[in-house]
Amino acid sequence: MRDRIDKLNRYLIGWLGYYQLADTPSVLSNLDGWIRRRLRMVRWKEWKKVKTKHRNLTKLGIKPKKAWEWANTRLGYWRVAKSPILDRALDNHYWLNQGLKSLLTKFQILCST
Repeated sequence: MRDRIDKLNRYLIGWLGYYQLADTPSVLSNLDGWIRRRLRMVRWKEWKKVKTKHRNLTKLGIKPKKAWEWANTRLGYWRVAKSPILDRALDNHYWLNQGLKSLLTKFQILCST
């Protein structure tokens, strides 16, 4: 995941440098949300087994009963990535700690200078 985030950051920052003249913070905010959802989906796929999903959700602060409920879900990966449980467990702060850079934050820094 670290390599994936590094490559994504390079691409996103380069893309933002190219389109920095466009005044579209709402589009960047939506794109940020979509990228985080996609990464949540990838993380969910990485966990594969129900036991692993349960253990990791519990580590991320989800109550064991709810973690077990979501670990056993039959919903598809994309739908689970939008779920309130995974959204709370893998929130913006989690991805910031993983090293993901926000397009909206970078855009606001570029516009303020």
